[in-house]
Amino acid sequence: MPSSTFQNEPHRRFNPLSGEWILVSPQRTTRPWQGKVEGKQAENSPGHDPECYLCPGNTRISGATNPDYTDCFVFDNDFPAIEPAGSSDKIEDTLFKAEAVSGDCKVLCYSPDHSKTLPELSTPVIKKIIDAWCDLYSDLEEKYTWVQIFENKGEINGCSNPHPHGQIWASNHIPQLINDEDKNQQEYFNKHETPMLLRYAEDEIKHYERIICMNNDWVAVVPYWAAWPFETILLPRTHITHMNVLDEEQKSSLADILKELTTRYDNLFETSFPYSMGWHGRPANSEQAEHWQLHAHFYPPLLRSATVQKFMVGYELMAEKQRDITPEKAAEMLRNVPKTHYRSCGS
Repeated sequence: MPSSTFQNEPHRRFNPLSGEWILVSPQRTTRPWQGKVEGKQAENSPGHDPECYLCPGNTRISGATNPDYTDCFVFDNDFPAIEPAGSSDKIEDTLFKAEAVSGDCKVLCYSPDHSKTLPELSTPVIKKIIDAWCDLYSDLEEKYTWVQIFENKGEINGCSNPHPHGQIWASNHIPQLINDEDKNQQEYFNKHETPMLLRYAEDEIKHYERIICMNNDWVAVVPYWAAWPFETILLPRTHITHMNVLDEEQKSSLADILKELTTRYDNLFETSFPYSMGWHGRPANSEQAEHWQLHAHFYPPLLRSATVQKFMVGYELMAEKQRDITPEKAAEMLRNVPKTHYRSCGS
């Protein structure tokens, strides 16, 4: 849906995936900024850091020694949030409920090179990361109900180690956000007989104003309902319900668009752009999955420069999410930066 009606006045937008409303306040972009300014992240990291727990050959805090890996490296998280040996205990009470959880937590090092984040890796290396995601998904879905592939990038975003890596947490329960997406996609499918996000991708491509980049198989867009200033959603252009049904061509084109999208992020403020990224697909071994569409969410915390952060506080915590810059403006800014990484241009 074009948004010419609401360009300079406050309004709300509905997120059909989560069922939430977002307050958009474009008139606030002219206000002076007197908030917290972060230091810009250093960008001259060595290819190998002897103090890094994730670099090849180094010893982790657990005492385990990393192999001299040359591609992706997967290991069990030394400090897992969920553990395999969960009990079946429950507390059933009207106001005080609890249940035990079990699961598995993995760490995936993207590359042995400590200095290169995702956009600076070659597309063949990114393709190997995608292969690792698919292998881990296939393995973990045999044991657990939900498999969450994600990455936290950047110190400003709470990432504890700058070495390029992501995580995979599997659990015996469906997390709340996934439960909401499942419910809303199912309701849409029942009513319209087509997957919500497949139809959404088609409509966004038709209007194009929130598109950042796309290829034959994938499209990256600042969603109409985006809450974070430069939030994006990455979608297949055909019906794909989960990670391990991707064919080789789709994996290769996914590597291409992941590199382009994250490069555009870095080029926006000429910094290693922080974000939280995660994949959502149908729950593991779900028989009724035709309403699901695989997708990745990117939630970057930057607001107006490499050193000014967006905080979800105040009204966002107490009422509903709010943004100033419109999704259309954010998409335009990301579209207009070069596709070649600024560091490779000698900037």
